Amino acid sequence: MRGLVPFYRGLCTLSNRPAARKAALVGSRCGFCGTNSQLQPGFGLLFDIDGVLVRGRMPIPAAKKAVEKLVDNQGRFVVPVVFVTNAGNCLRQTKADQLSHILGVPITQEQVVMSHSPLRMFRKFHDKCVLVSGQGPVLEIASNVGFNNVVSIDMLRESYPLLDMVDHNRRPKLPSSPVGNLPKVEAVVLLGEPIRWETNLQLIIDVLLTNGNLSNVHQSQKTPHLPLLACNMDLMWMAEAHSPRFGHGTFLVCLENIYKKITGKELKYEALMGKPSELTYQFAESLVRSQAMQRQWKLPITSLYAIGDNLMTDIYGANLYNRYLQERAARKNPKAVAKVAAGAAGAAGAAAPVPQDEELDSLWESELALPSATSCKSVLVCTGVYNPNAEVPSDHNRCIKETVFHGHRDFRFDPALVEPDHIVQDVAEAVDLIFEKEKFVPQ
Repeated sequence: MRGLVPFYRGLCTLSNRPAARKAALVGSRCGFCGTNSQLQPGFGLLFDIDGVLVRGRMPIPAAKKAVEKLVDNQGRFVVPVVFVTNAGNCLRQTKADQLSHILGVPITQEQVVMSHSPLRMFRKFHDKCVLVSGQGPVLEIASNVGFNNVVSIDMLRESYPLLDMVDHNRRPKLPSSPVGNLPKVEAVVLLGEPIRWETNLQLIIDVLLTNGNLSNVHQSQKTPHLPLLACNMDLMWMAEAHSPRFGHGTFLVCLENIYKKITGKELKYEALMGKPSELTYQFAESLVRSQAMQRQWKLPITSLYAIGDNLMTDIYGANLYNRYLQERAARKNPKAVAKVAAGAAGAAGAAAPVPQDEELDSLWESELALPSATSCKSVLVCTGVYNPNAEVPSDHNRCIKETVFHGHRDFRFDPALVEPDHIVQDVAEAVDLIFEKEKFVPQ
């Protein structure tokens, strides 16, 4: 694998010389500011976790080398760092504690973005009765992001014991009647892959087809169904096994196809969160800005670097957010509109769907403030899902026919969005590359 990396890095470098020159110019803005001559970063780092820093519970060897480059002799990060994971089975504080233990440096929950973290922005659902699906402390997670009236799948099973019938050993031994003491479900929140897929699939479909009242019979012709919010679209993820494992995206594929098979209609989402959604990157950028303010770094954070191992989530998401930032800048600068439009059209015959920018700006401005970054560069590592032996064809028509797209159904395959700005062997090399691009030398 190591022998192939310079080849791919060389290809990437040749195809991105203009981007490299631009990065060098951005880097020149970093310098010594203030009376204490402290180096001021003008960029922030977004690290994926699984496949970049750890595999399962085991740290990747390069992870500690990378961390050593990122902290000073007091254990403080010398640049804003946020860990962005599509995991959703624990609280942010729990993940921060796990990372602190594995990496050997203090990490706070304000440096962690889980797939469910952006749910705190959807305040219009916080007082509704929502059904949550996933594993781990789902009720605590839902409460932590702002929901006040939560029902779990287990609570549904207890109130309606006749609905979960796949496992014969879990069927009621004696005839029973629905308890029916739960309020009507008004929305469904999918936090992550559950343990018993057959149970969750059955009860979620029941809720959608009864409009939240499980005492009713299915009404497959009723449209639209209840609002559905989903976190983590990863089809697969990398643990200790040699090959990737099913992720929540696989569960969503099952749910979407079952719903369509029963009703003949597409399952619709109110929102999709986690990488590659722009919502997740905007939330992460807000945490980068907060860190810079807390450290009293004066330079604005205008550049982001996203380091990941998955083309269809980490790289796609970073490039999609970069496209959003470019389009947003173009709206402010009419002269740049044609350039951005031409670049997007030239890169792909059919651009990936981007949510309405005005709607995104309105949501983000009310909760987080608008972005300050002007670019988000993608850096791919070869220690996780990514297989450096598999190429992405450059021709759009060939891509559609020959490339298996592992992204979510609602994100169209765009070859430009799965092409990383840089490919490196591991996360330590990624940090070296970024520091070089930004001309940043920690003291």
